[in-house]
Amino acid sequence: VQLQASGGGLVQAGGYLRLSCAASRSIFSINVMGWYRQAPGKQRELVAGITSSGRTNYADGVKGRFTISRDNAKNTVYLQMNSLKPEDTAVYYCNAVFLPEGHVYWGQGTHVTVSS
Repeated sequence: VQLQASGGGLVQAGGYLRLSCAASRSIFSINVMGWYRQAPGKQRELVAGITSSGRTNYADGVKGRFTISRDNAKNTVYLQMNSLKPEDTAVYYCNAVFLPEGHVYWGQGTHVTVSS
């Protein structure tokens, strides 16, 4: 599966963005889809994940501000990011995980810059 991330940009602190991750095939059977981010000089970290049944999980630093969702009809996963902070600045990546094999696919990153 190929993943295409989009929606990044430059926004002021307190603003919002919505990231999209479009898959090249149906996501109905993809067990887990997620968003990760990597800030300069830091390791890539999980931001949010969503299972095929709609169960979600979030990193502590984004709880209450970010919302992950999936639209199976559009083969797309979204990350709604509200109340953005400068520390949210990073390259954001989406991925897809197939279980139980553990196959992981990554999209290209989309840059998010939050100015103070």
